[in-house]
Amino acid sequence: MVKRAVVWTLTASKQRREILKFWVEKNGSTSYSERLIVLIRVRVNIISKNPYSFRKTNFKDVCISSLGHFSLLYRITDKELIIVGFWDNRQDSKKMLELLKS
Repeated sequence: MVKRAVVWTLTASKQRREILKFWVEKNGSTSYSERLIVLIRVRVNIISKNPYSFRKTNFKDVCISSLGHFSLLYRITDKELIIVGFWDNRQDSKKMLELLKS
């Protein structure tokens, strides 16, 4: 099994940060965001061990892993797992398409 470094793109990091911030403000508590951080960490670990287990997208070399209301979009290289997006599936999917095209 190949050990890959996990790299979050600036865009994916920003998306994750905004989503976590939204839930802290909405709930007046960090508990949901903290649980979400753990779920993300667990899923990234699963992806790094089994990167080809999840669905491919129509975008070259981009796969997607659903995490309930959220999705992780990623690319795999020989040495890295590159998280290219962290998406709230309740948002307009056209925004995600624009993001992936850029």
